[in-house]
Amino acid sequence: MNSIKEVTQMTGISASTLRYYENEGLLPHVKRDENGKRQYDDEDLEWVHFITALRATGMPIVQIQRYVRLYQAGDFTISERKGMMLQHKKDIENKIADLYRNLDKINYKLALYDVLEAQRNHADIKI
Repeated sequence: MNSIKEVTQMTGISASTLRYYENEGLLPHVKRDENGKRQYDDEDLEWVHFITALRATGMPIVQIQRYVRLYQAGDFTISERKGMMLQHKKDIENKIADLYRNLDKINYKLALYDVLEAQRNHADIKI
């Protein structure tokens, strides 16, 4: 079992964020010790990493809450949870494709600047 301080050190996630995730129902199984302090086990840490990945890839809290509720409802929701993950994967792939298209535009502009700088510095260079 790990304290909230240990989890913040392991994950880089602030204690306030961990408390927020728990209050929002995103960490469904966090236990408390006899003094009421949070105790995180390996399953909780897996949830923290999973939530972090979903947040980092743009999934809204509301959708993560829905996913957690479905998880808690049991195995009969596996298809629905899988569908959520497939849709999120598709959304991420579309964002990545957009980023690559935009990166290509930036690289093109940088190449133009390279040519312009070369022409300015060496008037006799032909490209």
